[in-house]
Amino acid sequence: MPDPIDLYFWPTPNGWKASIMLEECGLPYVTHLIDIGAGDQHAPAFLAISPNNRIPAIVDPDGPDGAPISIFESGAILRYLADKVGRLAGETPRDRVAVDQWLMWQMGGLGPMAGQAHHFLKFAPRAGHDIPYAQDRYRGETARLYGVMDRQLSRTEFLAGDQYSIADIACWGWASLWQGQQQTLDDKPHLARWLETVSARPAVQRGRALHAELRG
Repeated sequence: MPDPIDLYFWPTPNGWKASIMLEECGLPYVTHLIDIGAGDQHAPAFLAISPNNRIPAIVDPDGPDGAPISIFESGAILRYLADKVGRLAGETPRDRVAVDQWLMWQMGGLGPMAGQAHHFLKFAPRAGHDIPYAQDRYRGETARLYGVMDRQLSRTEFLAGDQYSIADIACWGWASLWQGQQQTLDDKPHLARWLETVSARPAVQRGRALHAELRG
């Protein structure tokens, strides 16, 4: 049994990427909670692992050269773990390109835009900042991105083709919260089908359930 990977985690869509991937890979891990509401992400010890003071991050005691390695940024974690176990990142060079482009699409598009939608639609009003322009902008851009997903999923079973991959893991957490982003699936049947399929995976359920009681 390999030594467990240290997972620095809080139960958010970005955190779920790492917990779900570790479950999918069947790798042992130990969870270290980083309470982002309390500011744990700014602690010097965590900054040494994650210079951008964001979760998730991992430390693998058995890195590529046999020495420990720390990794921050959820997309980099997904790619690293996929390479470590030789799964979920595309079986051929062409498949790998397809996976990577959808992984990067999530990192540069869906994640940031859905995150801003959540912020301006749910959290900013609670703090007394109700900003219609920002709400309309991020609600609309998130809707456009879900339309992109729906069109892709009308042609393929999963985002990067017919095989489940780290691209699906990257996108699932944010897409699963579509209601909080004030979206609809009524006109996106392929996205709805994909959400149901991915949500039924046992590893996804286990990764999503990790410390779920801490979500506000």
